[in-house]
Amino acid sequence: MRPWPDDRIAFGGDYNPEQWPRGVWADDMRLMRDAGVSFVTLGVFSWSWLEPTKGEYEFGWLDEIMTMLHDNDIAVDLATATATPPPWLSAAYPEILPVDREGRVRWPGSRQAWCPSSPVYRDAALDLTDRMATRYHDHPALAMWHVSNEYACHNLPCYCDTCAAGFRRWLERRYGTLDDLNAAWGTAFWSQRYSAWDDVLPPRLSTTFGNPTHELDYHRFGSDTLLEFFLAEKEVIRRHSPDVPVTTNFMTLSSFRLLDYHDWAPHQDVVSTDHYVVDALEHPRAELSFHGDLTRGLAGGAPWMLMEQSTSAVNWQPVNPAKLPGDTILDSLTHVARGADAIGFFQWRQSRAGSEKFHSALVPHAGEDSDRFREVCELGAVAGRLGELVGSRVEADVALLWDYEAEWAVAGPCMPSAELDYVTAAHTVHRLLRDRGVVCDVVHPDTDLSRYRVVVVPTLYLVSDAAAAAVAAAAEAGAHVVVTYFSGIADAHDHVRLGGYPGAFRDLLGVRVEEFFPLRVGEVVGLEGGGQGTVWSEDARLAGATPVLAYAAGPLAGRPAAARREVGAGVAWYLGTLPDDDTLATLLGRVMAEAGVAAVADVPAGVEVVRRSGDSGSWVFVLNHTDAPCEVAISGHDLVTGADVGPVTTVAPRTAAVVREG
Repeated sequence: MRPWPDDRIAFGGDYNPEQWPRGVWADDMRLMRDAGVSFVTLGVFSWSWLEPTKGEYEFGWLDEIMTMLHDNDIAVDLATATATPPPWLSAAYPEILPVDREGRVRWPGSRQAWCPSSPVYRDAALDLTDRMATRYHDHPALAMWHVSNEYACHNLPCYCDTCAAGFRRWLERRYGTLDDLNAAWGTAFWSQRYSAWDDVLPPRLSTTFGNPTHELDYHRFGSDTLLEFFLAEKEVIRRHSPDVPVTTNFMTLSSFRLLDYHDWAPHQDVVSTDHYVVDALEHPRAELSFHGDLTRGLAGGAPWMLMEQSTSAVNWQPVNPAKLPGDTILDSLTHVARGADAIGFFQWRQSRAGSEKFHSALVPHAGEDSDRFREVCELGAVAGRLGELVGSRVEADVALLWDYEAEWAVAGPCMPSAELDYVTAAHTVHRLLRDRGVVCDVVHPDTDLSRYRVVVVPTLYLVSDAAAAAVAAAAEAGAHVVVTYFSGIADAHDHVRLGGYPGAFRDLLGVRVEEFFPLRVGEVVGLEGGGQGTVWSEDARLAGATPVLAYAAGPLAGRPAAARREVGAGVAWYLGTLPDDDTLATLLGRVMAEAGVAAVADVPAGVEVVRRSGDSGSWVFVLNHTDAPCEVAISGHDLVTGADVGPVTTVAPRTAAVVREG
């Protein structure tokens, strides 16, 4: 094995040489050297090339390319190749195929056509993993193991009979008895009481709304099942390759909500993720920043790895626009600012055939004589100059709580509003703080909150007693806690906490809500002072808090829309609606000022500023996403341009500066 490249920000991406004739491989090595590539992820979708028929293996081509990469000083993140079965496997064992909610089989012809509970698929995958680890555990190019790929991207949830049996076993382990299951699921409603384990099924298509806790537990089961599969592959690797780090690539982006990465992260030697800019979002680059902070939270604040992103257009949106010049570098440095120590892309060379032939790559269809590849080479050079900050960490005084189980529960059946999306409040608060130059750690509610000056609790509908107590303790100890609408409503079983909303946070906030007033699409509610609330409103009565904002009209006129209560050494803030940006930014500014949270630097909206610090110094990232130059009061040496800067640094439109302070 070889060490992971840590003298630079690692730079590279997925490499699929099996798509190309051998004559292209030597040219790949030359271009990788030109671009400054220091790692590749190899073999992700290679099962049908490694085992073209059952029990017949062809490793020669992989041996050859591994040696070529080693000879060119490129580290290999070697995949177990178990992400997608070869056609012969599903033809011989059709029972491995997943089944959708309506009972339809998902047939081969795409990727990831396998049931997460299938013992047949698991045995075949573990056998291939064992052969890979046996053969390559001591290869001099090997620097990391990559298990499977983007778990659950296409095959979860599965509703087949194998999953039904697995679900029942999972429920027996979780609840122990049918009485406890019935109590947790509230089966006294609608005559759903179970008297035999075999009667329990997945939440398949039914006559009307399903049981919310049944749905929630099926999400938990799916995430746990795939985690067990990951751990089984990891254990096989460990037997042969105990000292090589193991990872699998998460998908920390808004559209993916199927796995509880807080459960998965502790089992990764390096937390890695894929992230793609979704142009349909109103604030796509703010979403990118949010999920960089989320990934850092999953990593416990440690540096993490961006396994995949795109150099330009993707292939899976209704319209796939190209990135503007400079955005390949700017997006990459945004991830580095948020804690990434590796920049990866899908993929090295743009495919000429297949479903992703119009997905951009490091080497585009136009080849090396293209502006896109020249920008890739520029990024590779910048990654080399950033080596001094590898291992440093991001500084943040604000924690924003994020829980996948709460997200699943909010999306469950029969909620007060189908327009209520778990991510809305979290993304909005994060974006407005980002625009103020304030950095957030996006963390699980069970995280130690003692070091944060501000704790934001956005739409935490489902919350455990322990997490609610930890939030209250943070306020008592001096933090300013901001709890938004529809938080604290349900316990871990998705049972409503009685006595008035917001349930778990009612006493902390000094507010009691009797009824929700969700807003229709396009509906707003006026706020005193001229602002507007959107998405949601609540009929709140003060029970110890003082009003900060009030509704100006409608059925809630005069009722508090926001309130403040002093708690011990800290403050608890209640927010019952989603105010317009100006109103919410003003409120957040007051919270930050009272809590003593200062911006890294004053910046205009659309410009990010983040500080990373380590034993050897500190570095400030200034990321200008706007079409105008910006000036920031920061001095030092800019690693992007190689120039000394200050006392005011000017950053051109759609570019970045990384300033070593001092």
